[in-house]
Amino acid sequence: MKNLLLTFVLALFSIAAFSQDRNPLIVKKDFQNQKKWVDSIFDSMTLEEKMGQLFMVDIFSSDPKAKTDKIKDLIANYHIGGVIFSKGGPVRQAKLNNEFQDLAKVPLMIGMDAEWGLAMRLDSTYAFPWNMTLGAITDNKIVEKVGRRIGEQSKRLRVHINFAPVVDINTNPKNPIIGNRSFGEDKENVTQKALAFMKGMQSAGIMGSAKHFPGHGDTDMDSHKTLPTIDFSRERLDSLELYPYKKLINEGLNSVMVAHLNVPALEIQMNYPSSLSSNIVTDLLKDELGFNGLIFTDALNMKGASNFKNPGEIELAAFLAGNDVLLIPENVPKAMDFLINAYNDKIITEKRLAYSVKKILYAKYKVGLSNYTPVNINYLYEDLNSVYDNSLYEEAMDNALTVIKNDRAILPIKDLQEKKIAYINFGDDSGEVFLNELKKYGDVDWVKANSLDDYVQKLKNYNYVIIGFHKSNENPWKKFEFSQNEIVWLYEIARTNTVILDVFARPYAMLDLKTTANFEGVIMSYQNSEISQKLSAQLIFGAREAKGKLPVSLGEDFPLNTSYKTKSLRRLQYGTPESVGVNSYKLRKIDSLVNLGMTQGMFPGAQVLVARKGKVIYQKNFGFHEYNKNIEVKDSTMYDLASLTKILASLPLVMQLVDNKELSLNTKLSEMLPAYKNSNKANITLKEMLSHYARLKAWIPFYRYTLNESKTNVSSKYYSDVAGKDFNVHVAENLYMRRDYMDTIYKTIRESELNSRLEYKYSDLPYYILKKYFEQKFGKPMETVVQDKIYESLGANYTTYLPLSKFTKDNITPTEQDNIFRKQKVQGYVHDQGAAMLGGVSGHAGLFSNANDVAKIMQMYLWKGFYGGTRYFNPDVLDLFNTCYYCNKNVRRGVGFDKPQLGTSGPTCGCVSMTSFGHSGFTGTLAWADPDEEIVYVFLSNRTFPEAENRKLIRSDLRSKIQEAIYDAIDY
Repeated sequence: MKNLLLTFVLALFSIAAFSQDRNPLIVKKDFQNQKKWVDSIFDSMTLEEKMGQLFMVDIFSSDPKAKTDKIKDLIANYHIGGVIFSKGGPVRQAKLNNEFQDLAKVPLMIGMDAEWGLAMRLDSTYAFPWNMTLGAITDNKIVEKVGRRIGEQSKRLRVHINFAPVVDINTNPKNPIIGNRSFGEDKENVTQKALAFMKGMQSAGIMGSAKHFPGHGDTDMDSHKTLPTIDFSRERLDSLELYPYKKLINEGLNSVMVAHLNVPALEIQMNYPSSLSSNIVTDLLKDELGFNGLIFTDALNMKGASNFKNPGEIELAAFLAGNDVLLIPENVPKAMDFLINAYNDKIITEKRLAYSVKKILYAKYKVGLSNYTPVNINYLYEDLNSVYDNSLYEEAMDNALTVIKNDRAILPIKDLQEKKIAYINFGDDSGEVFLNELKKYGDVDWVKANSLDDYVQKLKNYNYVIIGFHKSNENPWKKFEFSQNEIVWLYEIARTNTVILDVFARPYAMLDLKTTANFEGVIMSYQNSEISQKLSAQLIFGAREAKGKLPVSLGEDFPLNTSYKTKSLRRLQYGTPESVGVNSYKLRKIDSLVNLGMTQGMFPGAQVLVARKGKVIYQKNFGFHEYNKNIEVKDSTMYDLASLTKILASLPLVMQLVDNKELSLNTKLSEMLPAYKNSNKANITLKEMLSHYARLKAWIPFYRYTLNESKTNVSSKYYSDVAGKDFNVHVAENLYMRRDYMDTIYKTIRESELNSRLEYKYSDLPYYILKKYFEQKFGKPMETVVQDKIYESLGANYTTYLPLSKFTKDNITPTEQDNIFRKQKVQGYVHDQGAAMLGGVSGHAGLFSNANDVAKIMQMYLWKGFYGGTRYFNPDVLDLFNTCYYCNKNVRRGVGFDKPQLGTSGPTCGCVSMTSFGHSGFTGTLAWADPDEEIVYVFLSNRTFPEAENRKLIRSDLRSKIQEAIYDAIDY
């Protein structure tokens, strides 16, 4: 009786609030049609059906049949107004949704707590960043796009209200339930982020719901387990907690969820939940703040409302307090009976009931339930996890990453040739994606140890130590703190090394560190998602800029909004095709083409890479090193590049010399090498010979001159299977050539006859000559020169001559089973016989690499001599070499570079721009760059294994077909 009296008293307070009719905020432009539909539905309802509209129950789509049957009973017999889905899967939810709606006389309003997107909530790979991460973004338009996309996902699944955004201002680092769900602790930033999120979501036709009113941010208690107290003055609440609500309400907020909180400054009853308080719901939210949208309680089954003992009392109190929708009641049948009795006893008036029920119906019309259609299950999963979602996640995370310490401008890492870098994984989650991305830029070693002493010893030889703190990204409530052991180790490692700490966890983890004085760099990456790990690694090496600002304060060293902007060094980024105007689905044709090539025996395996606008958007490995399928092709797998050596080793050295005015395109061969002064090649210019327009022989089969008389093996006159003083040119495994025969090679080239006609003739001979020139010019072996001047600073750590001096055979694909010259499987030694006879190093062949490194060099060309903070030559030099000087003579070549065909056949698909350039290689390789479309395309294979006579790849024109697929995938 006492409780009934209490509810009656509450009713007296609440009735006044409904003395004047107000159109709900959730009206549409066609208000008359909306009103007509609402009135028609309402007038046809029984009392039980009206009461049922007030209830929204919860379900997991993964729940057992008994639970779903119970919900169906509530729909059919108690006429509940809505269902809120939580965990499960999209298809299961869609099917249940359709089943539930079929049973409903009035279409159900479907809700979800999809604060960071439906994909995450539905156990998918992709999700949008948590609010704390979004809070670090300075461009609110990105947050609006996230909100919009979440609204579109909701609409696709026929979810009508998303209980987001969370507008709680998280000023308490120990808050167990808000934390990462908040946009931060700055009220203006939280408000602007929430406003952008709300506008985006509601623009998709989905209702947003700000929560948790009047503000859940400053508590260290979990409202799911108890009734937290927000014990602040009204002045404080007005100035902080209520601030975002005022702004959002003025901007058209559709609904509000009232929190499960005890707020003494607003409600005089002790330990009385805010969701049951007329003072909070009606007096403050409705009357004082003027909110006339839909009002939801928080879950009514939460602990702490000890004033109410009987089923239905909480629901009645919540309704009389001014709420419209009673969310997750413990017992719907008993609660409905209680409310109907209250109606019959005049505690609930007809006017009060009509007010909320009609408001609910107005909302249902607004979200399209007057013309409800079932969820189309076809392609549902793909629609909820589109390529656009991944692209938007990338954009959001890219703008969130925050550098909060950058002593001596350690970030981004520069001068790679001078750095030896270690990576250490702390935390309880994987940092493998982070490490692999770091390795794309530099030679980074994963250092592991079981003790601090072991770490200290192992790290002595490293310039930089990158420590990744990786905590679970499964949900925003997971543990995020450093262990005590990790803290001690961090201090000591930082004391003795140059350290960059990268935190893939909630920012508050930093509060456990008493000092960061010895850390040179600190990055806040917020989450340990794969995309976050990749982008953060790219930031460290200057491929991306740091743009975010700290959304919370982390002690004196890192106050709110701490931010160090970093500049791009212009290194390759890695990201989604859509972010640079390429269609992911169309790019998948590459997979089909390469797989077809392997099926038809064109090659045992391959690497394919595509970059656009400085971003790698496609990078895949196919097949195996050999047809026996023992070793899979990986990112680190190295291929013999064959003639790509010409443009990746010889040409950049020539370009630097031209840039330094030490050579010009008109420099004559006799000026470069005095030995050519009296030869028939004395007046051949650099431009002529590198354009293949110099009457030079195509090639000279040097190895044939060193075979025995029967041509079945090499001659012992020139070779030994044991290295010695005279036999010290390493040609292949257990095969050494006489050093003086190298002089014979150069002499033969110098004395060779010129072709009788001046016409285009592709020739390797200019690059033999260049090797000789480089080594005389620099006084060092060519392999050393190109490493020093190009590859080390470029971070091309897998690009090298003589790969077996640095890598094992398992890292290198074989190129041929050579049964004539070397009598062995050629693996790790150059395939080209002439280059092999020069010890594996020549200007025309000998270089080994992977697709990623080849792309770096090609991108350096696209950026006209600049990459990674280093200028290798000036822009005009690239233009000088990327010119077809003899096109009028039917010579398509530039200077060193191959160019698109002038007629119908040639090295490209015919769909590239005439400014594009590149080269192919005998072993089955191709690298091409297009300045007009800003595209880099790399194809590496070992089509010559086991037999060099295998020309299926060449006859099929597969490399050009892949190139055509790339251009077909460009959307803009």
